[in-house]
Amino acid sequence: MLRSLSNNFQARSILDLPEAAGETKLPFSVIAKPAGASCNLDCTYCYYLEKGNLHPKVRTPRMTNDVLEHYIERYIASQPGDRLTFVWQGGEPTLMGVEYYRRIVNLQQKYANGKVIENAFQTNGVLLDDAWCELFAEGKFLVGISIDGPEDLHNAHRVNKRGGGSFEQVMRGLEALKRNRVEFNTLTVLHRRNTNHALRIYRFLKQIGSKYHQYIPVVERAGVAATEVGLSLVPPAFSGEAEITEWSLTVEQYGAFLVAVFDEWVRQDVGRVFVQLFDSTLSTWLGLGAGLCIFQETCGLGLAMEHDGDLYACDHYVYPEYRLGNIVKDDLETLVFSHKQVKFGQDKRDTLTAQCRSCAILSACNGGCPKHRIAISADGELGQNHLCAAYYRFFTHAAPYMRFMAHELHQRRAPDNVMAWVREKDAGFAALKVGRNDLCPCGSGRKFKKCCGSV
Repeated sequence: MLRSLSNNFQARSILDLPEAAGETKLPFSVIAKPAGASCNLDCTYCYYLEKGNLHPKVRTPRMTNDVLEHYIERYIASQPGDRLTFVWQGGEPTLMGVEYYRRIVNLQQKYANGKVIENAFQTNGVLLDDAWCELFAEGKFLVGISIDGPEDLHNAHRVNKRGGGSFEQVMRGLEALKRNRVEFNTLTVLHRRNTNHALRIYRFLKQIGSKYHQYIPVVERAGVAATEVGLSLVPPAFSGEAEITEWSLTVEQYGAFLVAVFDEWVRQDVGRVFVQLFDSTLSTWLGLGAGLCIFQETCGLGLAMEHDGDLYACDHYVYPEYRLGNIVKDDLETLVFSHKQVKFGQDKRDTLTAQCRSCAILSACNGGCPKHRIAISADGELGQNHLCAAYYRFFTHAAPYMRFMAHELHQRRAPDNVMAWVREKDAGFAALKVGRNDLCPCGSGRKFKKCCGSV
């Protein structure tokens, strides 16, 4: 079974909020940024570095011990069930130092109240060494390390403060993780300069030992002039003059990338390599809902917290108009389930264009991330996802294979049987002796000639 399906999907919608307040608690997640937007790299495509302008009087943002302890106590108390995960990100979270996170682990134990607590930690990997890895092993940290492919592709944008490439430092950090047997996944940002190299990136990640891949497409708009608070990158609702940045990938690039990686994965690596998007898609085909917030009908249960305790609607919506309050001054759960945040989550569904609402793959895509809804639909309606054509290409291409894997799982068989099925499919199903009018072996319930026989 694919990795995502062995975990508990937190795919519940904010619409599940009970009418009677306090009747049932819903799980939600917070990306906490103890070092704010501070970073030891200067990645040219980074959407978060400039968020430091939201705190112009703070030279070195750091989450104080008081804010940290208050957050840990309230977050644990607010979560239902007996297992929860803290997410630490930035900026660059390692700038806080190893001892800071040892304090975090101690505070988590102090307030655990019998719950099992895990940690997810997203880093550029530059400062990782054996001391960090010892902490990660002791504190049950799952580490996400950012790497954009082989050296030339990685160094295209992931540079240090002097403009030099960071690849060698990142690889040293990765070796430390592997040497200390710390569980890790890789996060690869897809931009205009690396997205044309799909198989090169995918095979490189396998070569360095990554079994769990996340691919994040960059789509940002820059305003002609900075906002009053000094932000150049603008939110989706921005109505002023803005242009898509030169590093943002194209929709054609992204669609081709997804199909190329999927075609190799489905033939060689199912059950051995786990691609977040593919796992989430299979979950949808199983009727379990998407495992990624961007493909759920609504959102709003994944928030972001700055170093001072300010809570925002989402990590990609850290703008003044999406600030909900401060967790020290305001109750955390009250902010998460406030009318403002509930509406933010519902708007994902309620603001779909007519083109989206009539789309054949709506149940798989649900309009994608609202952050990317900056394009014009075929009907001339503002709010179409910039990556719409790429998602349509991927989901329609992957559909026969997803149906087959879902059918195998429903029959209590391994989804990696799809690899043998694909080999037969590539050979024309000769060995399976499937007639044109027979039911398709993918489990769709349709005749072969109307299903995979026409692909």
